[in-house]
Amino acid sequence: MKKILLTGGSGFIGRNLLESVLNDTYEISAPSHAELDIADTKSVDQYFRTREFDVILHTAVKPGHRNAPDHTQLLSTNLRMFENLVRHKDCFDKFINFGSGAVYSVSADNAGVTEEERFVHMGIDEHSFCKYVVAKRVEALEGFIDLNIFGIFGKYEDYTIRFISNAICKSIFCLPVTLRQNRRFSYLDVNDLPKILEFFIENDVQYHSYNITPPGFVELEQLAIYIAKKGNVPVQIGADGYGLNYYGSNLRLVREFPQIIFTDIKKSIDRLYEYYSVRKEKFDKSLLKFDR
Repeated sequence: MKKILLTGGSGFIGRNLLESVLNDTYEISAPSHAELDIADTKSVDQYFRTREFDVILHTAVKPGHRNAPDHTQLLSTNLRMFENLVRHKDCFDKFINFGSGAVYSVSADNAGVTEEERFVHMGIDEHSFCKYVVAKRVEALEGFIDLNIFGIFGKYEDYTIRFISNAICKSIFCLPVTLRQNRRFSYLDVNDLPKILEFFIENDVQYHSYNITPPGFVELEQLAIYIAKKGNVPVQIGADGYGLNYYGSNLRLVREFPQIIFTDIKKSIDRLYEYYSVRKEKFDKSLLKFDR
């Protein structure tokens, strides 16, 4: 059984992975912050003195979203976490980095972007620039893979700011579903991620970078309408027209993994709607009454 180190095990993606088939297939270590502070070089050095792994799944990140408690030192902290792990590359065989579509720059119009376009723009915000720098490093490191995840949704995400969960909770609580502006977007059901990761864990792949996204795009307005109908609530859109596109091409991924299956997004939303509905009392309606 392969040994895997999962960083960020208490986060949205990490928690879903620990509840997935991966935890039955592999021996996964997901140390707490007290056990391993990957932003602290001495802590990481100490951890790897007595441990080796087949694969590292690096999901940990210092967030910069609207609900993040601390927006300072975003770039330096995330780069240090990455480099603290890289310096122990003799202790693992493969490194799978959970990157982002932001590598293409969130200020650019990204319509069906391909991996060859990653370095056309260098993001001016810290989040995009960090993804750019890490992607450059991954290109030069043997056994390292960068997964460009655009939108991803599912249970355990922050329902107060993440669009699909936010819309679902508003619908359940009989509040209008809101969005700032319609956009064409890529969205991945987090439940589709484990099988994709299993492919990368078990196979040697041709490239260092892959867009992890379903084919094509979805429109946020259409998702809002679909979710709002389930609760018989209105949809409110702040601005006319379209915002910047944010979706990528998955042709490189599909060429290497032709058996890949993506769940239809309406089926994914139906399942997530049920998840929130049966746990309605655990979520705070007051946090949904204003948009962050």
